Amino acid sequence: MAIELANHIYREGEGVPVVLMNAYPVDHRMWDVCAKALADFADLDDVPPFPIWAPDMAGSGASPVPSEADSGPRMANGAYSEALDRLAGAYVDLVKSAGYDQAIWVGLSMGGYVAMDIQRLYPQSVAGLALCDTMAASDGVGGEGRLAMANAAEETDSVEPVMHFARPSEGDSTVKRTPEFIRTMTDWIGEQSPAGLAWRQRMTYGRPEMGDVPATITAPTAVVSGKLDPTSNPSVMKPLADKIPGATFTAIPDCGHFSAVEHPDTVARALLALVRRVQARG
Repeated sequence: MAIELANHIYREGEGVPVVLMNAYPVDHRMWDVCAKALADFADLDDVPPFPIWAPDMAGSGASPVPSEADSGPRMANGAYSEALDRLAGAYVDLVKSAGYDQAIWVGLSMGGYVAMDIQRLYPQSVAGLALCDTMAASDGVGGEGRLAMANAAEETDSVEPVMHFARPSEGDSTVKRTPEFIRTMTDWIGEQSPAGLAWRQRMTYGRPEMGDVPATITAPTAVVSGKLDPTSNPSVMKPLADKIPGATFTAIPDCGHFSAVEHPDTVARALLALVRRVQARG
């Protein structure tokens, strides 16, 4: 057995697929509006239809929580030291099983860690990269909160320990403070598995340090950052983009961490520009 991913196909088409990888603590639905905008903008620009996919990350949505055997060894604190690498392999295997050698990998936040690890382990599978509101550095000691959140989700068998992601804080974007955003995020989080929420945090805590990976990227790359993102704002993301040869950088005003949900059209336009750069390369 290996890590299993439930794929969601927004659109079929020709050429390399765009694979959208979701953030924590939600599932592929965070890409619904952005994916439609990407397809619509491509049609308006007479770009031939290309595949657009959004697999649920392991432990989210319809993707099951990986078994202990599939997750790999645990660290003393309960984190998984190889799970991110195995998850990256599962995404690559998904693409290859559909007959593709490469994809345009798009990751937001935790999805960006997967994209970075695919670049680290399987650079030959990367036709293009989009890194949205994410980082290359590991958490270090600052990641203990992840393990506390994982423990709380398991001990209470509930999603309440992560429900704060749906609640606005002072300084959050206009969109994040709207009743519609709060309701949508609350619904999405409410439908997650507490065990899956815990698994994803333990996987992320144990991820390798990838600070050297950006400089190795040779494929066309787009970097996107919400200006109000508390953890991955332009002060973090612009230096990341500067390490990647030829990367484009998009800073989105009045936008927090969930850029593809808060400003889906802006993110979709950045992704379409990336697709066109990949296509121009042949």
